[in-house]
Amino acid sequence: MEEAKFNDSGIEIKKLYQKDDIAPDASLPGSFPFTRGIQEDMYRGKLWTMRQYAGFSTAEESNKRYKFLLEQGVTGLSVAFDLPTQIGYDSDHALAEGEVGKVGVAIDSIEDMEILMDGIDLERVSTSMTINATGFILLALYAAVAKRKGADIAKLNGTIQNDILKEYAARGTYIYPPQPSMRIITDIMEWCSKEMPKWNTISISGYHIREAGSTAVQEAAFTLSNGKSYVKAALEKGIDVNTLGKRLSFFFNAHNNLFEEVAKFRAARKIWANIMKELGATDPKAMMLRFHTQTGGSTLTQQQPLNNISRVTIQALAAVLGGTQSLHTNGYDEALGLPTEQAAQVALRSQQIIAFESGAADTADPLGGSFYVEQLTSEMEQEIKKLIEYIDQKGGSVKVIEEGYMQEQIAASAYQYQRAIEEKQKIIVGVNQFTTVESSNTPIFKIDDEVRLAQVEKLKKLKSNRDQQKSTACLQAIKEAATSNTNLMPLVIEAVENYCTLGEISDTLRSVFGEHRQ
Repeated sequence: MEEAKFNDSGIEIKKLYQKDDIAPDASLPGSFPFTRGIQEDMYRGKLWTMRQYAGFSTAEESNKRYKFLLEQGVTGLSVAFDLPTQIGYDSDHALAEGEVGKVGVAIDSIEDMEILMDGIDLERVSTSMTINATGFILLALYAAVAKRKGADIAKLNGTIQNDILKEYAARGTYIYPPQPSMRIITDIMEWCSKEMPKWNTISISGYHIREAGSTAVQEAAFTLSNGKSYVKAALEKGIDVNTLGKRLSFFFNAHNNLFEEVAKFRAARKIWANIMKELGATDPKAMMLRFHTQTGGSTLTQQQPLNNISRVTIQALAAVLGGTQSLHTNGYDEALGLPTEQAAQVALRSQQIIAFESGAADTADPLGGSFYVEQLTSEMEQEIKKLIEYIDQKGGSVKVIEEGYMQEQIAASAYQYQRAIEEKQKIIVGVNQFTTVESSNTPIFKIDDEVRLAQVEKLKKLKSNRDQQKSTACLQAIKEAATSNTNLMPLVIEAVENYCTLGEISDTLRSVFGEHRQ
């Protein structure tokens, strides 16, 4: 008897799918519940935004990479920040030692942000910033720099990740406890709805949940549950659900099982449309799940790194066939270090080949009607909904994260996945099968420790030249607002304009909100 076959989410895969396996779905692309895509003509009208996630060393070096990528054909920037910036420490803080500029760009002040965006037209280029606990400060810096450049901030287009719940569940770059963190997020939503209406105020992220080891079903379920919690928090603040819904975006992972990933994206769109409808949305655009995709960093291997080009291409194709609005493709060398210029160029070319040579962009939902994909979409939908309903019964995302449920589920899935590799139930080419004895000659891009010294020197100069009385008054105003219901965003913008640093603003709020401990 033939052994049953399952995908990574535990859904059994039949050896053949036929017409009788699928329930008829009469929905069309661009129509509720958007299973087949959020636009009627999808990429025939406009291709997805091609981004390359980049940021390293100093603002000067990252600016050079952004200009290189724009020359190569990227249509949107995606900014990576270093660890101290992500957790609210300036480069001169003792805890920043050894980390400045390593996994992203170091941004301490408005001067750094000005250099980072030098020569880039912010009204024309869409910018995505992968930043969470300090997202409100980076948004303030971006808006302040745009104003200095003469841009109309109401025309700025982009996204801050701003998804703190997944940090507690899967990643760890949090600062404050959940409740004050949710307050900051709703402050951002409220301020942007009035001042930066084209800006996506949150990118609810499943990417890091998947990177931590979740299954595709868990990634979608936990992400949509988190999204539901954010919307409910915004509604409690009096923000209009139809206005908010149009400014929410999502951020998903794409792994190697092409069909499972396509089905995940299709099912997630349908579920989210119904969630928003239940929460009171009446405008179809407020029910659309718009998402960015990044190919799976955790799937890349140090062994035979050129194999990663094939993996990234399959993952990117899954995102396109699944209807993504924006896409980043990883460099083949990222299991070894930061991507070199060559690796970044090859990764971007993979997107361009899919867009202009593969035919995948020629019609909306090209896998729609496939017996296999339609049935898998239906099964993924049911499994995702079961998990969301369980979280709802337990009190919602914030509650289950505080109790450790999400963290435990992700860890258990990661363990099972690793065991399957070790026992060769799951084959990873070049790792547990088809291995070779090889000497690595792939160039590795590393960041010099001298970067920290340059940043420290900049900070000294900034603090000695600024109006200390003004900067102190700005920090005091933020502290007082944190103890009331006053929206923090205007005060944070005023603070960065008066040369208060990211670390000073973060520390001011630490003194009020405290720090979260798992």
